[in-house]
Amino acid sequence: SIISVVHCFYFRGGAELLFDGVKKHQVTLPCQPEPWDIRNLLKWIKQNLLKERPELFMQGESVRPGILVLINDADWELMGELDYKLQDQDNVLFISTLHGG
Repeated sequence: SIISVVHCFYFRGGAELLFDGVKKHQVTLPCQPEPWDIRNLLKWIKQNLLKERPELFMQGESVRPGILVLINDADWELMGELDYKLQDQDNVLFISTLHGG
């Protein structure tokens, strides 16, 4: 059977404001037959964690430009972006580099 895995998601640089100001979320993702990838993770975050203004976090099925994504401190562009398969205990960090006035 597929076990659910625990991950920490961090939101910084203003991104946390879309998540009720909470910077760290420790999450056990529900079991599913396929491994979780970032594409499915973003959908789950949008449905379960995001509190307001999803257009500031997501664009289409990805994060919007200006949000830096780090997986275990490495740029997600080096990890396969949306296709990266989450491993147990992965840390995923979302940093907004957009600063509105």
